[in-house]
Amino acid sequence: MLYWLMKHIFLGPLLNLFFRPRIIEGAENIPKEGGAILASNHLAVSDSFFLPLKLSRRVTFPAKIEYFTGKGLKGTLQRWFFYGVGQVPIDRSSASAAQGALDTGVRIVREGKLLGIYPEGTRSPDGRLYKGKVGVAWIALESGVPVIPVAMFGTDKANPIGSRMWKPYPIRIKIGKPLDFSRYEGLSGDRFVLRSITDEIMYALMELSGQEYVDVYAAKAKEDQGAPRPAKAVDRLPETKAG
Repeated sequence: MLYWLMKHIFLGPLLNLFFRPRIIEGAENIPKEGGAILASNHLAVSDSFFLPLKLSRRVTFPAKIEYFTGKGLKGTLQRWFFYGVGQVPIDRSSASAAQGALDTGVRIVREGKLLGIYPEGTRSPDGRLYKGKVGVAWIALESGVPVIPVAMFGTDKANPIGSRMWKPYPIRIKIGKPLDFSRYEGLSGDRFVLRSITDEIMYALMELSGQEYVDVYAAKAKEDQGAPRPAKAVDRLPETKAG
């Protein structure tokens, strides 16, 4: 109930008024029912608000657990807000916690829901598309659901990194054709297969978004931001065919 109140009464009307988000391509690629993974590029925190706003179905995004553990009134309001916009807490502080996060993703799509996920693992530090983590491939193989690439445009302008206030900017969304990896059923333990599938997903995102691809994890690029030379685009592109 809180999700739909946030979408249609409290938050959604304001976002529609100031940012006029719209799907400019591929709305028909979202299934009317059944589980699916929406694998999106990640430019800003607001990505998780604008994509669900334009879909008739609910989208559940995993979010870092710190958003749900604050103390006092502020912590309570923040917790209600993130639950209200369809996010679930994920603890990635250890290997067992990370596996729990993946298991949660599998459970969500097996329940016939849409799972929103950012293969890059964190926001892009500079608007480029970074190497994907293999968790999205593992969830896809364990659950057997399709992966639908999604490209967000303009959210980094509306909600720049480090900004406290959002500013009006037109938000656009492209939704690609579903990617079916059922031919690799039973191979979720094969790291080569997981990497190949993830690269195929990232290639689809690169083509959909038009972003420059960087064969480095975004988290590593952020760590290196203070270095004299930033992460650089490389010749290797993500593979177009898994395996």
